[in-house]
Amino acid sequence: MAQKKVATLPELSHTLVEPDLDDPESTTLELDELWSFVLKKTRKRWVWLALCRATRQVVAYAIGNRGEATCRRLWERIPEAYRGGCCYSDFWEAYQNVIPTEQHAAVGKDSGETAHVERWNNTLRQRLGRFVRKSLSFSKSEEMHEVCLRLFLHSYNLALLSHD
Repeated sequence: MAQKKVATLPELSHTLVEPDLDDPESTTLELDELWSFVLKKTRKRWVWLALCRATRQVVAYAIGNRGEATCRRLWERIPEAYRGGCCYSDFWEAYQNVIPTEQHAAVGKDSGETAHVERWNNTLRQRLGRFVRKSLSFSKSEEMHEVCLRLFLHSYNLALLSHD
């Protein structure tokens, strides 16, 4: 049932507010990754996110390990309209290797520059039991792990879109 619904979803980019390219703040992104697991905790999956600071919408995501290849996949999924903006992330080396230096700012959590994406991670964990670290809920397959995430992302982005 969920797989059929995901098959009908538009691209995540179609759920986004069009950025005002004259306003650099409209393309400022906060990047972060959070871990989850499939079947058992030793099968960690990292969810990498790019959140638009102005709209609070998730503009792109990637699921994989915590390496540079997954970070690159996230970067490639960021829509072109957002790709020229400033990106804030933590000090994880993969970001520094993938995001162009002139666009990237590595900052600590205490700076507040990644506060929105950190808060979004908490929202995800609160609303979807399979993303909680200590839970009886978990994904039994990688496919369903991503299906549930995609359904949530679309619902979340479209709810924000309808507020504008």
